[in-house]
Amino acid sequence: MLTQQTIDIIKATVPAVSAHANDITAHFYPLMFREYPEVKRFFNQSNQAGNAQPKALANALVAYAGNIDNLSVLEAAVNRIVNKHVSLNIQPEQYEIVGECLLKSIKAVLGDAATDAVIDAWGLAYWQLADLLIGAEEAAYTANAEKEGGWRDEREFKVATKTAESDNITSFYLTPTDGKPVTSFIPGQFIGLVLNIDGEETRRQYSLSDSPNAEYLRISVKREDGGAVSNYLHNHIQAGDTLQVLAPAGDFILKDNSKPVVLVTGGVGITPAISMLNSLVGTDRPIHFIHAAINKNVHAFRDHVIDLAAKNDNLKPYFVYSDATEECKPDATGFINLAMLEEKIGHDRDVEFYFLGPKPFMQAMNNFAPKLGIPAENVHFEFFGPAEDLNIDPTA
Repeated sequence: MLTQQTIDIIKATVPAVSAHANDITAHFYPLMFREYPEVKRFFNQSNQAGNAQPKALANALVAYAGNIDNLSVLEAAVNRIVNKHVSLNIQPEQYEIVGECLLKSIKAVLGDAATDAVIDAWGLAYWQLADLLIGAEEAAYTANAEKEGGWRDEREFKVATKTAESDNITSFYLTPTDGKPVTSFIPGQFIGLVLNIDGEETRRQYSLSDSPNAEYLRISVKREDGGAVSNYLHNHIQAGDTLQVLAPAGDFILKDNSKPVVLVTGGVGITPAISMLNSLVGTDRPIHFIHAAINKNVHAFRDHVIDLAAKNDNLKPYFVYSDATEECKPDATGFINLAMLEEKIGHDRDVEFYFLGPKPFMQAMNNFAPKLGIPAENVHFEFFGPAEDLNIDPTA
């Protein structure tokens, strides 16, 4: 528990830290990677190059400091961090490294303004948050291990089947080599992969793209231009190969109620929605499945959704292509717009509204949701950049 004096120091220095937050994180990451190169495997370097990760950390740092005396408002943000850390298998010793480098960076950027008293206060504040995260992550690791078919740390899986879903998305069916069952998960969650590429360890998360079952986990990976990991999986991993897998995590999950479900996706954002869809079609819940793609060639799971709709009256699919060829025959061309959503959803706006896709798509859907009159608590998304990029309060 922080003393009032520590809280007062933190709050007094929030304006200075906020003004220089991007400079602090720009100093922090190179420092940490230089002094502790072993932690690089936990970070997606493309996010570093694109400044998404430093900016996200800067925003989180300011949000935490600004709410240092009312941490309850950060509960949702903390939960997202915990889930991401669990999917990477973050351990307590890594917090020591982050704390040391963060305080050094605050001192380096703020200079004389970062007195010993200020650095001490920020150190105490950091460890208050770190202890909270460490405790929550340990609880998650323990819960994962205690589930039937669950595990802790890495577990070896074999690629039982590798299947092309479109010109640029391939599915990998993963089965445990120990012959034991696979734990259940909540549709929408993801797993972490621990990979060794050219002698360098790296970690990535991929959404699970099928409904829970005791036999396999399925991920569906888009080949990204210049993506070291996605290209490695597409080009080098074949049926029979093994992968090291971390247990399912994530808070972008299917809500267990009777409300209609609206799944709006763009591109590879379809993958967790398919997991949700496959879990929903056997229920009575109305499902609107709205997907945007460039054209039929890069539209994964198209035939699967059409087949499900033919067998389940509660599923209403709608496909929108931005660059349709003559043989595509989508339901609409161009981009998903507000009028389309109003027409497809209908008059009942008390729905669970999920959206996931590229950043411009996410910005548009986040803008449409309140205009549709969908309650804020019913709007769900997953975004791997700074919340402000979607005009979202980072504490929400």
